Amino acid sequence: MSLASAAIASLALTSCSAGPPAPPIAVHDSGTATSAAPWHPATAQRAAAPASSHPRPGSPLPAPAALVPFGPPGSGGQGAWSAAGRPVGGVPAVYETTLVPPGGTQPAGLAWMDMGVLSARLYSGSGSPGGGPYRYTAPVAPAQAKTLVAAFNGGFKMNAARGGYYTEGRMIDPLRAGAASLVVYRDGSVDIGAWGSDVTMTPQVVSVRQNLVPLVAGGRPASLAASANWRAWGSTCGATSCGHGIPGVEHQWRSGLGITADGAVVYAAGPALDPLQLAQLLVRAGVIRGMQLDINPAWPVFVTYDPPAGTLAAPSNGRKLLSSTMQGPWTFFETWWARDFVTMSARLAR
Repeated sequence: MSLASAAIASLALTSCSAGPPAPPIAVHDSGTATSAAPWHPATAQRAAAPASSHPRPGSPLPAPAALVPFGPPGSGGQGAWSAAGRPVGGVPAVYETTLVPPGGTQPAGLAWMDMGVLSARLYSGSGSPGGGPYRYTAPVAPAQAKTLVAAFNGGFKMNAARGGYYTEGRMIDPLRAGAASLVVYRDGSVDIGAWGSDVTMTPQVVSVRQNLVPLVAGGRPASLAASANWRAWGSTCGATSCGHGIPGVEHQWRSGLGITADGAVVYAAGPALDPLQLAQLLVRAGVIRGMQLDINPAWPVFVTYDPPAGTLAAPSNGRKLLSSTMQGPWTFFETWWARDFVTMSARLAR
């Protein structure tokens, strides 16, 4: 797929009257939602979850165990992990699977990332968070493409994220206590949690990307995820359009990120999810703390890259987690891409 022209790019980023949907605008109503999110009891929950630990750099984690489907077992390979992307040190660094969420009919994608052999980096954009220029911004440069394994979308634009953004030694937007936070450290490791309690500023922090409030806490969906106020998680598009006047819908493209007790990172995204279903998917994959990332059709995307040995990651050797996402392997290599995103790269041998 080619999105070559700047005109098309501008439409994709700013307009919804033609072409791709516009970015989500998080409208946080003070009133009662018109459609309540049902509680789905099939979610695996823990009474208490241990704090996550950072894997020892260079030491692979055990491969993830197969996930139990929410519905009848044995349907379409649900929950069975398969390796994706280039291996690191001869072992898979990313595994992928699909699950149909409780009460859902369409499969969501999940990706498990081994932070023992991967190193994270936050890339910033002119549209989100704004305030550049940045050293790390689209397109991914050849020096970083040498080790690139995977990349995925960030969160809402900062005027809707209800949180802050810190990177490259600069506080772009003030960090907010209690906000759901993705934290990247100098050694490339990550943590996820509520700012000020689960995660805090230290000399080792290089980036903090906040978005809304925690979606998963203590190994179970946060109470707000199960509440009737699904609009607290962002204003969603209509089923086929983001045009003006299209009513918001509860079940829409959503993406999320979480961390497991052993320090693996899990990404989830799907086309017809309410906040609770997204949280349930992350919990089923072992997440103890998690956050929602971006929503609506134009933004969620997870890509792995598997170039031939000795060559660079590129759109031609990338593969989407879900074939139905609008963005794809080319997105992070486009000069016009204005949204923040996260890369996972092979840790260099010491």
